Amino acid sequence: MSIKPLCIDESIDNIVNTYSNMVYRLAFSQTRNKSDADDIFQEVFLRYIKNKPNFETEEHRKAWLIRVTINCAKKLWTSSWAKKTQPLDDEIAFETEEDNNLHYELKKLPIKYRTVIHLFYYEDLSIEEISHILKQKPSTVRTQLTRGRRKLKEILKEDYDV
Repeated sequence: MSIKPLCIDESIDNIVNTYSNMVYRLAFSQTRNKSDADDIFQEVFLRYIKNKPNFETEEHRKAWLIRVTINCAKKLWTSSWAKKTQPLDDEIAFETEEDNNLHYELKKLPIKYRTVIHLFYYEDLSIEEISHILKQKPSTVRTQLTRGRRKLKEILKEDYDV
């Protein structure tokens, strides 16, 4: 694991531009809809501006943003508002039909599997980094990743066998 020094330009605009895609993708993978992902995205960067945290490295900043995004998503799920609403079906444009199909298949996975799969494949984090961020043992993350892959394979097989 290479340690990147902090950016020289730590302006809010630079931080948002650097990490916006990662935060939004993670928020969307957690919530499964655009409007909730937008709310979480906004909340994460508002917390960043409000708290003004100090970081030793860029990895530390990235881990903090991932952790806050996951915490905001959990907070959304436990809110009484979320419990009393029915989500609308968001249509999202993907570059390829395969990406579109995979996105909808991933939405069928339980959140614990979807989270580790997203962090591992889309954010290119190692199992150790994921375990640190999620505050779980590396063996737990490996198990969730294996089970998530297996469930995804079953889902994909069911869809193509029909």
